[in-house]
Amino acid sequence: MLIHSLNTEQTERSRDNGCPQRLELVVARYQEDLQWIRRVPKRFRVTIYDKGTMAPALPERRQVQVVSLPNTGREEQAYLEHMVRRYDDLADLTVFAQGKPFDHVPSFHKHLHAIAFNRMRVDAFWWMGFIIDEDDATGSRLFQRWSKNVEGAPLPFNAFFQALWGEPAPERVVFYPSAHFAVTADRIRSQPKSFYEKALTISAALPHAGHCFERVWDRIFGVQGIPLEYRDASKPVYLRKIRRATTGGTSNRKGRGFTD
Repeated sequence: MLIHSLNTEQTERSRDNGCPQRLELVVARYQEDLQWIRRVPKRFRVTIYDKGTMAPALPERRQVQVVSLPNTGREEQAYLEHMVRRYDDLADLTVFAQGKPFDHVPSFHKHLHAIAFNRMRVDAFWWMGFIIDEDDATGSRLFQRWSKNVEGAPLPFNAFFQALWGEPAPERVVFYPSAHFAVTADRIRSQPKSFYEKALTISAALPHAGHCFERVWDRIFGVQGIPLEYRDASKPVYLRKIRRATTGGTSNRKGRGFTD
């Protein structure tokens, strides 16, 4: 059964002093400049899974670990690797991010500080980002039209669902297209370690698996990550004003009380 995660309007108004004692930021890096880590609150332990050809230049700070990985898959490989390696020693709350999170989450530093200084509480799972969108089981709406998918290959969503859950994919999936999220240790451990080991194998074997994982992180942890008011809304939903490059105009489709 899926449980509902707190929405950001609720969590940003929270002033609960029960913030998890252990916080961790997991970064999936390729060649990105990581000097932005200097602004990450000291309460966060930082673990970098590095797939780059050159070691990252890091700012001086304690509690930073770099783990080298082969350059396969997308960010999901690093995320799943962390869940498998640290399954028995997870932080109370872990934030998972790409090496350059700000394109997808412009307020990323703001959110980390809110978590670190008890201005935000994540009780289960929180998808970060400022766009909510949807796709179908073949990716015809988004994935097949993606500029880097030059051949228009379909998304292997049915094969992915069969491999991971032994069931067909839903006809429609609503998600935050960013692969940035915060999740508690309890939610990660709601699945056995063997589940993440299987997921890691799928990540390596199935073409475009990373795009499948991007669409279902909330389901993986047994939560409903989309706020109720946006599940059936016309997509995409923009949770902040954006400037459109083609017209120079600004979209005003902003959700009530939500930020990226």
